[in-house]
Amino acid sequence: MRTFHFPTMSISLWSILNRFNTDKAASYSRLSTGTGHFRITVWDPALIVAQIASVQCLYYFTMCVWITIISYVVGTSRSLDIIFEFKELSKVNSEKFVIAVFALNALSGATFIWRIVERYRLCLDFSCTIHTIHLAACIWYNRTFPTTFWWLLNASCAAITCICAEFLCMRTELNTIPVNSGQTPKVDL
Repeated sequence: MRTFHFPTMSISLWSILNRFNTDKAASYSRLSTGTGHFRITVWDPALIVAQIASVQCLYYFTMCVWITIISYVVGTSRSLDIIFEFKELSKVNSEKFVIAVFALNALSGATFIWRIVERYRLCLDFSCTIHTIHLAACIWYNRTFPTTFWWLLNASCAAITCICAEFLCMRTELNTIPVNSGQTPKVDL
């Protein structure tokens, strides 16, 4: 370890990197420390922002994919107005088409949260973040506040995303952890 000596103090590279961690057992809790946590629980804002950006980009990408597939099957036109325009949701002929797109995209969003975030406790946060950013984008696109049907549709899609992502994350977190790590067991049970 490289140490720099100054007349009044000694600073090492390790002390610079860990200047904010006063209690390492509390900040880096692992299963082996006896605290019961498996993952590192340090707050990492760069990771959170990267996860939000990736989930949001995948959310809009799959929405475009679902719009393309369903509009080809139904025979309607494809447009970004379906994603952002409030008036597009109130048309009677395209209402079921748009509901199907948003419902399928809610399921896709749940799988993205499951695969990218992988935390049961963060599913509600990321589901609400996806739809809050979508609300801001829709308000910016339309320059007006959403309609009642838009609120109902997006609230139900946020609930579907959250519940499905929590279910998937719980199933993953509750998987059994292999103890023998690929070796044959010494005891035949």
